Amino acid sequence: MSQELERVYTINLGKVKLSQSQHRAVRAINMIKEFAQHHMKVETIKIEEELAHEVWAKGVRSPPRKVRVRMSKTDEGYVLVSRYDEDAESKVTPEKETKKVSDKVELILFKKL
Repeated sequence: MSQELERVYTINLGKVKLSQSQHRAVRAINMIKEFAQHHMKVETIKIEEELAHEVWAKGVRSPPRKVRVRMSKTDEGYVLVSRYDEDAESKVTPEKETKKVSDKVELILFKKL
């Protein structure tokens, strides 16, 4: 599955608190779908199970205030909305940092000798 377009958004779900307490998590899911339709210009939206579990984690009455998501437009013509994991993005940078630190340590050792 090749992805044509991929974006990361932080969706503010604060207005969910204005709805009835028994419908807040449902409204949060609907707000995520509306946000995706507006920003990605596609009618068909699919929400991954992990994101749905995150919204429903504290029950129907208290969904999160903000959600960080990754939206991917696929070749099949729909948008897949999933949780954004910072760990997947930052795996490359610590390796570069450790190399720099080890180079500095080697330079210090050579200077002392």
